[in-house]
Amino acid sequence: MIPAMTDLGPAVETVVARCLAVKPGEEVVVVVDATTRSIGEALREAATNAGADAVLAVMDEREVDGTEPPRPIAGALRECDVFIAPTRRSLSHTVARRQATDAGARGATMPGVRADMLARVMAVDFKTMAARSKAVAAVLDSGSEARVSCPQGSELTLDLTGRYGVADDGDLTAPGAFGNLPCGEGFIAPVGGDGTMVASSLASIGLSDPPAVLTLREGRIVGAEGGAGPEFRRRLMAHGELGANLAELGVGTNDRARLTGEVLEDEKILGTVHVAFGASAGIGGTVSVPVHLDAVILDATLEVDGLTVLDAGRYVLDTPGA
Repeated sequence: MIPAMTDLGPAVETVVARCLAVKPGEEVVVVVDATTRSIGEALREAATNAGADAVLAVMDEREVDGTEPPRPIAGALRECDVFIAPTRRSLSHTVARRQATDAGARGATMPGVRADMLARVMAVDFKTMAARSKAVAAVLDSGSEARVSCPQGSELTLDLTGRYGVADDGDLTAPGAFGNLPCGEGFIAPVGGDGTMVASSLASIGLSDPPAVLTLREGRIVGAEGGAGPEFRRRLMAHGELGANLAELGVGTNDRARLTGEVLEDEKILGTVHVAFGASAGIGGTVSVPVHLDAVILDATLEVDGLTVLDAGRYVLDTPGA
């Protein structure tokens, strides 16, 4: 193993052996860019040690989260048994990733991952984190209305009618299974929503100081003020009206995650809520657009049909098995 990656060993083994259960003879594609090549090499080596035929595919960094990979990499994703994508920008909501999943490949995207992050956040108690993620997903799945607030002024009402909740619990062993790693959230694609959210961490930008104030009307982001808010909205609107689509409501369930400015980790923090805009087709919505950007609300209170899930950043949902 690469000497600089020695401390990454347990996390890499968890990704390959536990989360994805890579088997001898399987074909594994690890997609990286220049910023994540060393992590990708460690993952490829671990897959090879598990008996897989593993390859490393290096591409140029994408411009924003949700931008499609080059066609040769898209083809490799469709043809492999397992894919792992530690890249600077997210491939989670791309057509290429959805086609790979539909073809039966199981895989994980790891946008913005760093070695220290992976080592720290993957050291979570998986049983407890998974129980929380499943409990949150079940509440979202059965719910019709979510209300989000926070001490900084967030006041959102989101319509969940007819949409399904998903548990991002790290179990990617079934054919076609897909998720983020590091893991730890429950999420849903809302039908619509209205209100104001105050976000401290913005995907593709980092921490916003002061926090950004984002305004939603009829399932669209229509205004952004403060901190990095205007730039966040500009990056969404660069993709047209669909870029403004309300795409996701998520709840962090990983108590090893901490605030770093990397949304991959920030959105997993226990006691936070994140709301994303842009593409939703890959998670139960209807919008396909080459962008998906999350915004994280700290110290959140979340109620779903009157049931309290979070109370000012404290996870209070009754969770059997946690």
